[in-house]
Amino acid sequence: MLDADNTEDRIIEIYRNHYLDVYRFIICFSGNQNDSEDMTQEVFIRVLNNLSKFNHSASLKTWIFSIAKHVVIDHYRKSKFTSIFKEGFFKNLKSEAQDPNELAEQNEMKNYVQIAISKVKPSFRTVLILRGINEFSIKETAEILNCSESKVKVDYHRGLRELEKKLNLNRKVLIENEN
Repeated sequence: MLDADNTEDRIIEIYRNHYLDVYRFIICFSGNQNDSEDMTQEVFIRVLNNLSKFNHSASLKTWIFSIAKHVVIDHYRKSKFTSIFKEGFFKNLKSEAQDPNELAEQNEMKNYVQIAISKVKPSFRTVLILRGINEFSIKETAEILNCSESKVKVDYHRGLRELEKKLNLNRKVLIENEN
């Protein structure tokens, strides 16, 4: 039997180490702070309920993100969500620029990117968010999505290509920004 104090400490450590990453991942999909907070809480409730079943040979982080992916899917199946990036994530980003023209330009670009990402095929969008925004490795992304690493590579590059078309940008610029 597990020591209750040790288990509690472990749960607190898991929450502290992974909360922000999970929250960012979820907010990319919902664009709604309240929904994201609720879904993030649901992720950690599921982690808590299934921690004893966790296969310790696997990565804890990828296991948690796999749960997060399923929470998001479940949430949108229930609510029949129509627009994934509706006003939220990019609008909540704070600008360091003081110049009103720069700020207006940045807001315009954020909205432009927000619309373009929302029009990318959902499977590509997921890989773009995991790899491009959350900076997961190919292997971690494959584990989260329960697919092969080659599928992640293909979907990521197809997603970049599709995003490029939506943004009318040079793909080389997108790839350079990835590094």
